Amino acid sequence: MSAATSVSLSVQGLTCASCVGRVERALAAVPGVDEVTVNLAVETAQVWFQADEVSPEELANVSTQAGYPARVISTEAMPEAGPDKAEEARVAFSRMWWAAGLSLPVIVLEMGGHLVPGFHMWIEQSIGLQTSWVIQFVLTSVVLLGPGRGFYLLGIPALLKGAPDMNSLVALGTSAAFGFSVLATFAPGLLPEEARVVYFEAAAVIVTLILLGRALEARAKGRTGAAIRALVGLQVRHARVLRDGAAQDVEIEDIGVGEILILRPGERVPVDGVVTTGTSYIDESMITGEPVPVTKSPGDPTTGGTVNGAGALQIRATRVGGDTTLAQIIRMVQDAQGAKLPIRALVDKVTMYFVPVVIVVTALTVLTWLTIGPDPALTYALVAGVSVLIIACPCAMGLATPTSIMVGTGRAAELGVLFRRGDALQGLGSVDVVAFDKTGTITEGRPEVADVVLADGFERAGVLALAAAVEAHSEHPIAGAILRAFDGDLQTAEDIEALPGYGIRARVAGQWVLVGADRFMEREGVDVATFAQAGASHAARGHSALYIAIDGRGAALIAVADRVKPTSAGAIAALHAQGLRVAMITGDKRATAEAIAAELGVDVVIAEVLPDGKVAALDQLRADGARIAFVGDGINDAPALAHADVGIAIGTGTDVAIESADVVLMSGDLIGVVTALDVSKRTMTNIRQNLVWAFAYNTALIPVAAGALFPWLGLLLSPAFAAGAMALSSVSVLGNALRLRRIGRTT
Repeated sequence: MSAATSVSLSVQGLTCASCVGRVERALAAVPGVDEVTVNLAVETAQVWFQADEVSPEELANVSTQAGYPARVISTEAMPEAGPDKAEEARVAFSRMWWAAGLSLPVIVLEMGGHLVPGFHMWIEQSIGLQTSWVIQFVLTSVVLLGPGRGFYLLGIPALLKGAPDMNSLVALGTSAAFGFSVLATFAPGLLPEEARVVYFEAAAVIVTLILLGRALEARAKGRTGAAIRALVGLQVRHARVLRDGAAQDVEIEDIGVGEILILRPGERVPVDGVVTTGTSYIDESMITGEPVPVTKSPGDPTTGGTVNGAGALQIRATRVGGDTTLAQIIRMVQDAQGAKLPIRALVDKVTMYFVPVVIVVTALTVLTWLTIGPDPALTYALVAGVSVLIIACPCAMGLATPTSIMVGTGRAAELGVLFRRGDALQGLGSVDVVAFDKTGTITEGRPEVADVVLADGFERAGVLALAAAVEAHSEHPIAGAILRAFDGDLQTAEDIEALPGYGIRARVAGQWVLVGADRFMEREGVDVATFAQAGASHAARGHSALYIAIDGRGAALIAVADRVKPTSAGAIAALHAQGLRVAMITGDKRATAEAIAAELGVDVVIAEVLPDGKVAALDQLRADGARIAFVGDGINDAPALAHADVGIAIGTGTDVAIESADVVLMSGDLIGVVTALDVSKRTMTNIRQNLVWAFAYNTALIPVAAGALFPWLGLLLSPAFAAGAMALSSVSVLGNALRLRRIGRTT
């Protein structure tokens, strides 16, 4: 069997959790399909399938035949921003206002007597009751066949196919109220005299209120997708490209890899590339979350979507279209937003049978009222049955999980945290231990000069100048640290001799300079005893000591260290404040690792570990049943990132590490780990709140709608009130999810 591939489908007509289940079942039944996830909030389906058995176009056709038109979303071009909810909301509000305008006279004619004494008497004496009912019939017919026709075009076919959805419930409920009213108006002899009443206003108001709910949902859904649209908005549409020696404005889709782009001050970088000419500062905050602009000069990489500063640059395109970093980020966010979390299993099981069960409950409700209800039993049965059908629509249940995921992962992306896999959103909130790689994760990942200890008679600037002149000819990482510590013009070194394992010697300005380890000094007969105490002190702190001798005399000790990132201590303290244990797993020497651990307050240190040993180290931490999140950045961290319960990669690390991780921090700042945990916990709390509300709403109000309170309080829920409550439930769930947009950056 070939490896499974995946495709994203844009699916139309999804209105409730039952729709989601129907599309999922239709696609899952296709031979060659391994897994299906349908997201109501973003109206997409993610399908994993065997490419040699079925094609993406065939999958889209299956969804279309099931009653939900679908199309394949291309991965070669830049990802799309998703459905235009602003336009959808505008159309929905337009339909709602038309329905409201037509329904208002119906409400006045039928319900005016409850507000104005004598109104019904005036109607009877002026136009007559029968004429009033005929007017209501005409206006309600226009409402149902005009703004409300979608409920019937979608709901009735679904019902006939044995897969009823929310539209089916609305169609049944309003048709029952309308049909009963038509009989009472045009064939009253078929009904008992006490049951000759009309419910045209109920049918019209139900449609109006549900259209209002749909409009508010569309508006709220548009806000939940704001993060995706903001990311897509970072992509420019045109760029200036050098072709045949002249600058040309071209569409972004026409740029090829290897072409040279001209970037003027203040412009947004069109694609990923490498600077070939010029120097400037580029604001990468929208990608990394880091507020400080980054210096770019020839040879430095650039990322599409970032903003150039005051300098002019020429850039050679390296990745274009759907391959750019920005496109991959958008795709990661979309995949996470469309993910099916384990918590959704309960929702899926319930909603699969929910609508059929509601229809059965409705039938039992009507039968009960007809059998034991008071007169007029038929009227009471109709009111109760319609109310049950309307109030039970499972919109809130279908929206409870995906809307929270959308808003939570979208806000996380804005804060520089990408959930590559949606289930990590749930898994991260339940971890017990956060394990960090050391080099490049907790520390900066490159050695820097931490201290210079001078012998009597020597000056720092002079010693560093000589050492830098010598080390300029070495490729050792420590040589780079010395060169970065020296701020000046390099002198010329002659007679250079590198001694592997010891150090390097050279003649600079007529003086012999030795730079190397203590064993090099001992071999050359240089006395460095004066640095013994400083050397021991730095060794205890995990620093590497390097000695400099000038003309045979010990001149200085240079302590080199891989510095701890400025935010590491704060991040670890914040993790402790959340009740989490913190571990550090490193291949570095134990003394160095323990010194850093003591400085930062790390709970567990596992040092001198080979790359494959990091997996065993995670199992050691997991021995007592603890769930582990591992944070790393290097190729050697990839196995551990994949093996952990949740792998978190530093976005400044290697591509291999990022591909192995569940969560990606776009910057190297470990505060991102705390932000990811905060987003995870708050999103899961939000989902649980939504589910509790949705389930409690349906379970509590269905009996009320059926008439459970009537024997004691004489209360029977109005179908119009049921429609309003149903719409309010969905809007409440969406409003609660939108609170996640308030999540701030952890500091």
